[in-house]
Amino acid sequence: MIDGVPGGGDKWGNSMKKFILSLLLLPAFTLTSHALTPDGKRKVVLIAGKPSHPPLMHEFRAGSLLLAKALQSMPGVVVELGEQGWVKDEAVFKDADAVVIYADGGPGNPAVQANHAGILQALAERGCGIGFMHYGVEVLADKGGAEFLRWIGGHYENAFSCNPIWEPKFEAFPAHPVTEGVQPFQIKDEWYFNMRFVSGFTASGASEKDGMKFTPILVAKPSDDVRDGPYVYPAGPYPHIVAESGRPEAMMWCVERKDGGRGFGFTGGHFHMNWRNPDFRRTVLNALVWVTGAEVPKGGVVSRVEEDDLKQNLDPKGAKK
Repeated sequence: MIDGVPGGGDKWGNSMKKFILSLLLLPAFTLTSHALTPDGKRKVVLIAGKPSHPPLMHEFRAGSLLLAKALQSMPGVVVELGEQGWVKDEAVFKDADAVVIYADGGPGNPAVQANHAGILQALAERGCGIGFMHYGVEVLADKGGAEFLRWIGGHYENAFSCNPIWEPKFEAFPAHPVTEGVQPFQIKDEWYFNMRFVSGFTASGASEKDGMKFTPILVAKPSDDVRDGPYVYPAGPYPHIVAESGRPEAMMWCVERKDGGRGFGFTGGHFHMNWRNPDFRRTVLNALVWVTGAEVPKGGVVSRVEEDDLKQNLDPKGAKK
């Protein structure tokens, strides 16, 4: 039993019990913080959410496939893809070093459906990395909030956080593997901010609490016009957001957990065409490598994306209006 996880105890289904039993029966090397595949690679399970939003927005599957293709240049890392919000066979988690979810969030977040929170908690306890991207960083405070604080150090909370579409300038970066090779960039996206972080974690710099090390990665100062809204939903403005005029905000952050695992939250990724920006893309590719426990190469993950690549694997949503 895993205390404090929704669906725990007597409420767990047979699939959850079988999954935990399968972990206990694995060879000892897979129960360490670095599971490793049979050929010695670090594996990230990248889970794309179900289709949503108009064309070229929330293209979770196309974006995940594009990122997976870019990581083929990394000899020590392998990507396993899940679609429609989860994986077809949960046995894929047995040798996973990280699980990253790029999907819609809120009450429908794949991380808190069925027995998924229990599975992710069991993986985190053996040191598996956990990451969430864009809307996937949002859960309800009472349905996944506590778990996200443990796994990645924070989450989007409705009416506490906000989600304006704006164009921050990322001009300086901390010394961290995820920022390796990343140059200053500016890009329009639905960048969330005012996350519900573990108490004491802020965008002002790296900090540590209860064995968890927190590092803000993408930091910028929203203008007063951005703080005033309009937000995508609910419309805003929110007085507590407006009141923090001039404060820097973290739109991406990384944590190193006391269980030995790593985690990250990335709030961008709303607009599919943003993946053509090399620094936007490199930051996320670096994070996908780092969260597995693998070493990010000097200069960061190098990749090339052509315009035609961005048109591949799009969800069937109809014509863009």
